Amino acid sequence: MSTPLLLDMLGVRWDLGAPVVAVAWDVDDGAIAFALGDGHLAVAKARWSRGPRLEPRSGGGVAVVAAEEPAPQPLRIACHAGSCLSLAADASGGFITGGDDGRVVHVPDIGEPTIVSHKPGAWIDAVACSRTGVRAHSCGKRVYCVAADRGEVIEMPAPVTALAFAADGRWLAMAHSGGVTLWSDADASRRFVWHGYHRAVAWSPDGRYLVTGMQENGLHGWRVADGGDIEMGGYPGQPLSLSFAHDGRYLATSGGARPVCWGFDPPGATDRPVECGIASKTPVSCVSCHPKQSLIAAGYHNGAVLLCQPGRDEGLFIKGSGGGAVNALAWSSDGSRLAFGTQDGVFGWLLLPEALFHSRANAPQPSRETIA
Repeated sequence: MSTPLLLDMLGVRWDLGAPVVAVAWDVDDGAIAFALGDGHLAVAKARWSRGPRLEPRSGGGVAVVAAEEPAPQPLRIACHAGSCLSLAADASGGFITGGDDGRVVHVPDIGEPTIVSHKPGAWIDAVACSRTGVRAHSCGKRVYCVAADRGEVIEMPAPVTALAFAADGRWLAMAHSGGVTLWSDADASRRFVWHGYHRAVAWSPDGRYLVTGMQENGLHGWRVADGGDIEMGGYPGQPLSLSFAHDGRYLATSGGARPVCWGFDPPGATDRPVECGIASKTPVSCVSCHPKQSLIAAGYHNGAVLLCQPGRDEGLFIKGSGGGAVNALAWSSDGSRLAFGTQDGVFGWLLLPEALFHSRANAPQPSRETIA
């Protein structure tokens, strides 16, 4: 008899039939939003009062206690006439979405969604929100940054492909063909130049490093203080999912048959990355580092999701294959829950309490098998 997967024991899944474009937790981890390819936002409450839980065993370890009631069903909210293209949690509560109908929509915790910007005939390719309350969205070669009492339009040299605020909210990174531009409302803008098409961008937790995922099957990084370059290549595919470890010691990426980790302690200490987890016949499509532990959630193009650790050739399965490529993974800020979404519209979340990993005798055991 096969061992139940963690999702079956500690989580919930749904299937709305529309591709999941992005996943985000709100600022207090009370709700999860799944941006869908049909223009809707599916919002699920993450407070499952009588859901599955772990209880200590008299002889040591823990036991999984099944849910006593179903998880709250997600609320499906119409946001865009076409497809959702981008999603971010808003500092004021709720979520911000961008779509191919030119609309930027705010979906509040309570109340009806509101259109905060509309650019007819355009696509809102990326959105980002800072912890200080600045909202940003990109539309072709323009990036719009809006705070409570002011707004600014930034003209870029090429269409913007990704946006990301530094953890402290001071700088906004804007990726585009030819490099990355940094914007701040308190400092002069800066531009880091590197030939190629930069499609994803990530900050290190301390804001010292900036890394992009490139269409040319590689990464490029910069030391923010002086613009020093860091080259990282050798991928068989495009590394478009990037996630720094909570302590900034490594960067995990997609783009290979297993998650690829580059050391940043210090960066460049070795020219070779370290692969981890389980090899697959289909490549890794998405990665997300745990916010407090040295743990990586990895999603594959065949729909499987597993947990692994840097430098270890094993993994703990969360979800089996099926449901299309894993497009999005997101941890709650305390690391106790993980949400996922796939290309075929399968999405959900599960509890991953710390006690699960501290009780090795009773927790599901890692596997070294190859993913089909």
